[in-house]
Amino acid sequence: MGTIRELTKKNGDKSYHAEVRIKNRAERESFRTKTAAKKWIQDTEAAIRDGRFKSNSAALKHTVGDLIDRFAEYCLPRDPKYYVKKVQQLQRWKEELGNLCLADLSPAHIAQVRDKMLNEATSKKSLRSPSTVNRYIAAFSKALTVAVKEWGWIGENPALKISKPKEGRGRDRYLSLDEKSRLLEACKSSSNAFLYPIVHLALLTGMRYGEITKLKWEDINQELYFVTIHETKNGDTRTIPLTEAMLEVFQAISHSNKAAGQIFISHKMTPTKHPISIRKSFATALKIAGIDNFRFHDLRHTAASHMAMGGATQGELMAILGHRSPSMTRRYAHYNQQHLAKVMNRAYKVTSKTTDKENL
Repeated sequence: MGTIRELTKKNGDKSYHAEVRIKNRAERESFRTKTAAKKWIQDTEAAIRDGRFKSNSAALKHTVGDLIDRFAEYCLPRDPKYYVKKVQQLQRWKEELGNLCLADLSPAHIAQVRDKMLNEATSKKSLRSPSTVNRYIAAFSKALTVAVKEWGWIGENPALKISKPKEGRGRDRYLSLDEKSRLLEACKSSSNAFLYPIVHLALLTGMRYGEITKLKWEDINQELYFVTIHETKNGDTRTIPLTEAMLEVFQAISHSNKAAGQIFISHKMTPTKHPISIRKSFATALKIAGIDNFRFHDLRHTAASHMAMGGATQGELMAILGHRSPSMTRRYAHYNQQHLAKVMNRAYKVTSKTTDKENL
């Protein structure tokens, strides 16, 4: 049987401490009203009878800081690629809420930190973007989920109850066929020998910059005509077909560095520094080609859009680009107005012929 104890604070406000004993242990909660205290006792006793009750004793023992420290030590090393970034994100939560008992952590605490981050200026003197704040929330939410499912420290994840900042639509810049031709010509005339093959491969395959520059000669299977990409953004290994156009690009690259294994390797390369870089030469090529408001990653958008306009299905694009969700592929595959006009004209011709036959 549960008990309720009424306490009066110094300012005259009252609180009600409810207690339910389970074997030799007591579960306690504090409430502002007696009605809430009675309801908690009834719900707790019902959960005990049904075998649904989960003790909050662990949540009372541990703080948010304890959770973050344990998660960083035992869970984050499984994902070394993003270890440093995740530690940085979780450290922010520890600074804000580290001393808070897990039993007291509520959606309101998390929402307060969310709003604070949204209104802060970054090192670039601009407000932190909603997408960045969402990544901070996702990192903390992952730790809380592990605490629920694997450690039994808390009964539910409070981060799942808050609303996430609405992100922008993202960039939808991609090259027209004329811009694509001008850019490739400008890249060919560059003093950087790797600029043209890297940009051309990005346009042919939709691969990310890091995926291209980390390719090794052993990843190119010329017998079975496929390329294996080992270091991807989501950590999965994927393969894509080796087309004739791609093979021509690889064959044109100097093989003097084949012994080193890497396809794209700077002559300044050492074991610890000076990886291949095309940043300056790419910017110069864009200027020569007369292309504004364009980034290297937009080549991925361009490749996806042109493949989609060539008839590639959503499933095929997901396989080529390495996406896990259709929504990501939809963001990358854009259609220009000329292509849409052709689709509409084809539909009109088909329906017109059908109507004419019916009239006959």
